[in-house]
Amino acid sequence: MKRIAVDGLPDEPLAAAGVFHQHWLAHVEGRLIAGEDVLLLLPPTDHGHREWRLAIVAGLARKHAPRRINMVAGQGEAVDATEAYLAGAPGITGQYLEI
Repeated sequence: MKRIAVDGLPDEPLAAAGVFHQHWLAHVEGRLIAGEDVLLLLPPTDHGHREWRLAIVAGLARKHAPRRINMVAGQGEAVDATEAYLAGAPGITGQYLEI
């Protein structure tokens, strides 16, 4: 599973979604097309970002099945543990997890 740490997103949800689409989407899709499963790691934020993040990961999961993609918002050892769990759970894809 390829971990992609997304950074440089603005604080405002609509602007953050735009930056993700403009600067990160092609890179992420390239990994999926190349046959890799992906874990997107984003910084924790407030509830205002939840909908755009969920829409992106769910849409990518549908588009690139059977490749798997999940998104995690968090930091530290909890991210490593979540990544290890997801790597061994082949049925889980398209999820946005806040840890």
